[in-house]
Amino acid sequence: MTHYQKLLRVSTTGKSLYNITPKIAAIVAESGVKTGLCTLFLRHTSASLIIQENADPDVLLDLAEFMAKLVPESADYIHNAEGPDDMPAHIRTAITHTSEHIPINNGHLVLGTWQGIYIWEHRQRNHSRELVVHVSG
Repeated sequence: MTHYQKLLRVSTTGKSLYNITPKIAAIVAESGVKTGLCTLFLRHTSASLIIQENADPDVLLDLAEFMAKLVPESADYIHNAEGPDDMPAHIRTAITHTSEHIPINNGHLVLGTWQGIYIWEHRQRNHSRELVVHVSG
């Protein structure tokens, strides 16, 4: 079995969804693995990973709007050391994911036609996010 691992740094420019599918696909191709599994792990507690619609940007806007209503920044949180978006970002990460597993077939990610891989930045300011990409097969 082959194992290939790479640390991917993604710069974010504030609260948004960042499509990283092409970057992950390139790492899978680099690995040389034809059949296996790609495991992604985001090393943060205020951003998350999701697999979501990649064709209609309205889906991403609706998700962001829903999350803002579900976990408002205007609530009185005890933890606010880094500002009013600090605790909401932690809650948003807790109810989403920091890891994903995607099968690999014929050297390609086995994603659905309309699926993309996103880092969901939950903080207002810029960050450098670290994603561990582990390919095995």
